[in-house]
Amino acid sequence: MREVGIVGVGHTKFGKTVVPFIDMCCEAALEAMDDAGAKTGRCNHIDQVFVGTMGAGMVQRVSGTASAIVDTLNIRPAMAETVENGPASGGSAIKLGYMAIASGVADCVLVIGGEAMREVTGWEGTDFVATMLHPEAEYPYGLTLPAFAGLFTRLRMDTYGMDSKDLSIVSVKNHANACKNPCAHIQRPVSLERITNPAYIAATNPLVADPLRQFDMCPVSDGAAALLLVAKDKQDEFGFGHKPFIRIAGVGSATDTHVVANRAIPTDLLAVRLSAQKAYKMAGITAEDVDVAELHDAFQILEIAESEETGLFPVGTGHLAAREGRTALTGDMPINTSGGLKAKGHPLGATGVSQVAELVRQLRGEAGERQVPNAKVGLSINFGGFGNNVTATVLKAE
Repeated sequence: MREVGIVGVGHTKFGKTVVPFIDMCCEAALEAMDDAGAKTGRCNHIDQVFVGTMGAGMVQRVSGTASAIVDTLNIRPAMAETVENGPASGGSAIKLGYMAIASGVADCVLVIGGEAMREVTGWEGTDFVATMLHPEAEYPYGLTLPAFAGLFTRLRMDTYGMDSKDLSIVSVKNHANACKNPCAHIQRPVSLERITNPAYIAATNPLVADPLRQFDMCPVSDGAAALLLVAKDKQDEFGFGHKPFIRIAGVGSATDTHVVANRAIPTDLLAVRLSAQKAYKMAGITAEDVDVAELHDAFQILEIAESEETGLFPVGTGHLAAREGRTALTGDMPINTSGGLKAKGHPLGATGVSQVAELVRQLRGEAGERQVPNAKVGLSINFGGFGNNVTATVLKAE
């Protein structure tokens, strides 16, 4: 197969958008084109556009997102498809972009992830996210993603001896990283004492889904991110050689039971483990080779669990690694240098693309204050549903 790499990245400020959804996605796309060297603001070499989004049809009433973006950017007649895989829509769009170029169907692909979730109330947003749950066995009974995360957290606490403070340690670390990320939704440091001290906790960190509190989960965000992918054998011909070629070395995805209650081991995230293993095998690496990781921490328990399922730490020890500072910027296995979903924000369809954009910047040495020294291999995990459809991407600096 052909080698495929990322030559351009774009990213809007996460938070609340002040522009229409399509314009927000185009903003990220234009930045990615400019980053790649297409200074005219468009690129005649783009053969295909994939747009990852979950809620545009439900929230913005826009069902032809990819077509609208191609037309707005004036890159017709590029092929255009919208990709929906819940919160893993962005990761799936990247995988499809990789496949299109590696197979020879396309030479240059624009991948965009976008979501504008703050146009509706919090209750409406919670409900639209919950529509990814099983339509007969889960959603009709009022189950939500925070509810599943609360149950999962309690079970892992009982199994591995974790406590609520372990979640707060991860939250504090990710807020600190986000303060160094100009694109992050929440650029505000958090004190461990402030969110764990009984004297403050009721007011500053209320319960949401026991045992999860407000600071144990991500905010509701708007935002978009974009990547320009190109075949290695076309990079120079297209004039995209002025920045390092960050190779997509491995992609993987896997599914688990849609009904969470049907899983043999409730504390396992099988789809995370399998997707990471597939990506590692394709890339010719092991978990020990990963220098920096962006893990899908919509709930802080997920960063801990995913760090184990991907082999970065032994099962049952992810929280201990966080306690020891190993996942901090200065640790031996930095995780969520961007601030993660916790503080960078989580516009569903944008998240997987945003994660990879952060890894590209890390592998290029462009991450500024949050730069991981000598980073050469990056891993992202983009988590769909409650772990029923997950994507993994491994990047290597050339």
